[in-house]
Amino acid sequence: MAVTQNLFLLSAMDVSMFKIDPSQAQQTVTVLLDGKHKALPAGMSVAAALLSCGEIISRVSPSSKKPCSPHCLMGVCYECLMEIDGSKKQACMTEVAEGMVINRNFTQEEDN
Repeated sequence: MAVTQNLFLLSAMDVSMFKIDPSQAQQTVTVLLDGKHKALPAGMSVAAALLSCGEIISRVSPSSKKPCSPHCLMGVCYECLMEIDGSKKQACMTEVAEGMVINRNFTQEEDN
């Protein structure tokens, strides 16, 4: 997903708070993220797993055309809405699973 730096101002330092401690052994699952295979940490929500890997953009707003990121991480704001296994779901409320198909690029027309 191509997004220019001036549209999204979250720095690498801000994202580092979501990194997993590399000294801790972590099981992973492989998902298909926007058509590409990606290893994500197991045992957490899709949103948390993506954030821990530096994937900070969850979707592009259909109205403003600006990138969105998970905000509340508790199912209230819907900023993490993604297409997961063919259905629109909140990534913060969905546990990551082996073979999951995640698409952050759905369009507003698909919502109708």
